[in-house]
Amino acid sequence: MQQTYAYYQNGNNNLDTAEKELFFSLSKAYDLYLYMLELMVDVNRIAEQAFITATNRYNRVHEGEPPNARFITNQFIAQLAKNQQLKEFTENQKKTWADEEDFVRRVYGRIVNSDVYSEWMSRTGESTYEEDKDLWRQLYRKVIVEDTELDQLLEDKSLYWNDDRFIVDTFVLKTIKRFDKKNGANQDLMPEYRDDEDREFARRLFRASVLGAEHYRSLIAQSLYNWDLERVAFMDLLIMQTALAEMFTFSQIPLHVTINEYVDIAKFYSTPKSGGYINGMLDAIARRLIAEGKLRKTLPEQRTAPAEDADNEPTESEE
Repeated sequence: MQQTYAYYQNGNNNLDTAEKELFFSLSKAYDLYLYMLELMVDVNRIAEQAFITATNRYNRVHEGEPPNARFITNQFIAQLAKNQQLKEFTENQKKTWADEEDFVRRVYGRIVNSDVYSEWMSRTGESTYEEDKDLWRQLYRKVIVEDTELDQLLEDKSLYWNDDRFIVDTFVLKTIKRFDKKNGANQDLMPEYRDDEDREFARRLFRASVLGAEHYRSLIAQSLYNWDLERVAFMDLLIMQTALAEMFTFSQIPLHVTINEYVDIAKFYSTPKSGGYINGMLDAIARRLIAEGKLRKTLPEQRTAPAEDADNEPTESEE
């Protein structure tokens, strides 16, 4: 959606250049995934420094309880720190958190003040590898994911990272779950693409949306009912255009899956009313095309009206 929008806004209409930009933006999202894995390693580095400082102080004054090493001896984070793929990324891309030392310290501080950390440090006995993994899964989900300061920091570092946090966070959590102690430093991280077909999906969808724009917009216009296409908000138009491209191009994707995906996109990128309106429009267009024999897919029988009826007024363009 972002690249389709940029294609029209830039005005050069060079599809090959736009496609290269699409894949560059996808590669930057993968960089962010690796960068977020590095953040956990760097937080542990700060924790180790704090432990050494506390230990030195305790050895001097011998007051209170000796420092607890339970957090920094985590088996999962030790394995992640040695991961070959992550080390190659750091060396090749030169992306580290070294220039964000103060921020990493603040993240560590938020972890120390969390209930997850307090409960962990109150335990006795050695932890298992699975327990160590679960600790970092909880810390990432409850502390790092919720860190609003991180959003601004990442946005300042790369314009490509503005909207990638949500999906990247899910990738990081899946990675923690997939780690296996026996794999050591050779543990596979998530791939940038699941397979060649996955990469091809992005290219085909983007090209289909742009090259079939006239056809898809005519289908939208037929369902507008006393409303000119030019008055539809541009983002809503692009969302529906891309959704129709997916419906026609990928026979294996059920219609209800496509509609639900683009309703979610509309809620994120467009106006508060756009999700319901686009749901109604796409549902109505798909049912008409099925009835006319122009779309060989099916939709569940419509027991209730869509969230917003297709003949409701759309969000009007601000242009």
